[in-house]
Amino acid sequence: MQPKYETHRYHLLFPNIFGFKGGEQVYNNFLLCSLKEVYPNSQITVFLKRDKNFDEDNFTPKNVQFYCFGHLFGFLQILVFSVYFIVLGIIQRPKVVISSHINFSPICYCLYLLTGIPFWIVAHGLEIWQLKGPLRRLSLHHAERTLAVSMYTFNRLLKEQNLDSNKVFLLRNTFDAGRFNLAPKPQRLLTKYGLKSNQPIILTVTRLAPYKGYDKILHALPYIRYVIPNLHYVLVGKGEDKQRIEALIKKLELQNCVTLVGFVSDQELCDYYNLCDVFAMPSCGEGFGIVFLEALACGKPVLAGNQDGSIEPLLNGQLGCLVDPNNIHQIAYSLTQILSGNYANKLLYKPEKLRKKVLEEFGLTRFKSRLHDLISINQ
Repeated sequence: MQPKYETHRYHLLFPNIFGFKGGEQVYNNFLLCSLKEVYPNSQITVFLKRDKNFDEDNFTPKNVQFYCFGHLFGFLQILVFSVYFIVLGIIQRPKVVISSHINFSPICYCLYLLTGIPFWIVAHGLEIWQLKGPLRRLSLHHAERTLAVSMYTFNRLLKEQNLDSNKVFLLRNTFDAGRFNLAPKPQRLLTKYGLKSNQPIILTVTRLAPYKGYDKILHALPYIRYVIPNLHYVLVGKGEDKQRIEALIKKLELQNCVTLVGFVSDQELCDYYNLCDVFAMPSCGEGFGIVFLEALACGKPVLAGNQDGSIEPLLNGQLGCLVDPNNIHQIAYSLTQILSGNYANKLLYKPEKLRKKVLEEFGLTRFKSRLHDLISINQ
């Protein structure tokens, strides 16, 4: 892979990449780092709507410049963000603008009308499937390229937004495999949460949003515990749904077998994956699900929903268990089978092979190569 157009300028629009990191933030970070590495002599300008500052330890000013607007509020924030972006676009004339969210597409379209600078839009999931507003839809259809993070999103874009198939490209999610490795259950976490090393543990790592499916696992726990009485469920993440989940745990009388961890730093995350015996997130609105890749890289069996982008990281069931995310009994039965060692797909019990396969399919090297190819197309 030989970098081309190394001296060009690129403008990236992100909601945020520092602090809290959900799936979109992780993807955006990889997009920036990959562009920076593949084109080391190009100039990259990043507009961060919600971040107040940037991480100076990881990004030197050599070829990346950040503009942060998180210190502003309300209408003033989006106004200043938009003005800076358009004015700098007119002055600096980037080769291409990449918008990581459909909400930024109207100002990209505005710059395009003023200067002819092409723009790309990254399509993750719900935000593009349930597209609202005629201006966003108009902007989407005028984007030079739309980058879908999964084949599921790719297909839904073509079907529901009636996009030209020649303008939609696949740039699948990736992950930092070096941060996620096979390891025994960490003793410090077992001690911290009063758990035993041989105790079966289900784990979910996610932003707390209703469509993620952790509430379905809570409803399934009484059925699973009938077979596996000492089962424990660990839910990692923060979000607006916390209060509802706390009430549900109390209603189902699960206080003694569920731990709500809250936010966990990137440095600790691998330990939590290695704490569990199965990773489960039966979501019904996932564009992809980077957490599935991370769990697989730690050699863990994974259960996911079969009605959204979750099917892709599991390679349509080759690397894990796919269930109807709305079927409590199927979720309970499948988790019981996995934890009992009776699940039909025996690959789930081969950690080294799971890790090897997920690295081959979704490793960062493949992501960088694909990004380079996309930028080089028709140039």
